[in-house]
Amino acid sequence: MSTIVMKFGGTSVATVEKIRKIAQTVKSESVNYKIVVILSAMAGVTNELQSLINKVDFKAPKEADLILTSGEQVTIGLLSMLLKKEGIKSIPLLGWQIPIITDEQHEKGRILNINNENLNKYFQLYDVIVLAGFQGISTHGHITSLGRGGSDTTAVAIASSIRAERCDIYTDVDGVYTTDPNIENKAKKINKLTYEEMLEMSSTGAKVLQTRSVELAMKNNLTLQVLSSFTNQKGTYIVNENELIENEIVSGVSYSKNESKITISGIPDKPGISALIFGLMASNNINVDMIVQNISQDGINANITFTVPNNELDEAKKIIKAKYDELNYSNLSTDTDIAKISVVGMGMMSQSGVAEKMFTTLAKNKINIQAISTSEIKISVLIKKIYTDLAIQSLHDVYNLDKK
Repeated sequence: MSTIVMKFGGTSVATVEKIRKIAQTVKSESVNYKIVVILSAMAGVTNELQSLINKVDFKAPKEADLILTSGEQVTIGLLSMLLKKEGIKSIPLLGWQIPIITDEQHEKGRILNINNENLNKYFQLYDVIVLAGFQGISTHGHITSLGRGGSDTTAVAIASSIRAERCDIYTDVDGVYTTDPNIENKAKKINKLTYEEMLEMSSTGAKVLQTRSVELAMKNNLTLQVLSSFTNQKGTYIVNENELIENEIVSGVSYSKNESKITISGIPDKPGISALIFGLMASNNINVDMIVQNISQDGINANITFTVPNNELDEAKKIIKAKYDELNYSNLSTDTDIAKISVVGMGMMSQSGVAEKMFTTLAKNKINIQAISTSEIKISVLIKKIYTDLAIQSLHDVYNLDKK
């Protein structure tokens, strides 16, 4: 029998009644498939656990991961109980019981290996494996977490490992939209996206899928479906580019307010400075996104601007200040009052004028651009946060995304 993986996020398992509905959904699929169900903790539980950790006010990554991964035990236990009540042979398992082996990086663990033999043995005895998402066990035997949104990564990694027919990611939305429907009421659900488009949209602010999970699905050519756990409608399929008949020039407009801008002014304009700065960021696991470097008029000094996630700003500033003597900069400034706006679409590779249309539209709305970054299928700009909604609505309109 073929296998599928079904992942349900925190809002989908927020109450016992919602988990009861999931049991019925799993039951209907179990007629045709062997199933691995991946669950997150109940909505808000991980935040509550993090708040308890914060009260201790002491950095202890091993203990923190042990606490943070406890929420999923409740949801997998409840679902397995409900499935057994329906007469379905199921078993609840934690990451270490598979095991899902990760590296030693706590709070951002990366999966190194999954034991397929054990999964197959469980399938000989059970029809449904209910597995805790977000967690694994390090090579040294410590419980690790995979970072926020890590249950998506668990689901895709398991689906890839067992060569599942597909991986269904159930959320509180019924698919991926051309932009945030809460900002633009003309936003439309997209039927199919390529891995590359979904990857760019996830990395630029769309909160539907964790970026790492999309990368993993693309690497293994695994079909993903994003759909609602509250309706019976088909969702958005994330597929190989070859499965799309025609690529849209622009598929969607995404945004992120989780960006902070760092500007280092007056650094020596010489080889190795950029490598030093971004080497420091990398070695401390700080994610750098947009980068702009300007040479000052005197040709001696330069300015570098880049963005980091809001929750990593303080750490980045601390690291830069600690290296003041080596960097020899004149000023360090930061700005949290910014938003990143991105337009994404595979059709950009073969069509011209996308950037011009974006910049002209923003200019007409008197929105100043602070930085720009591009890829083959994406253009991102930094703007003041106050203009986020206006930028999204005007770009959604100018690219005719409401007509999909």
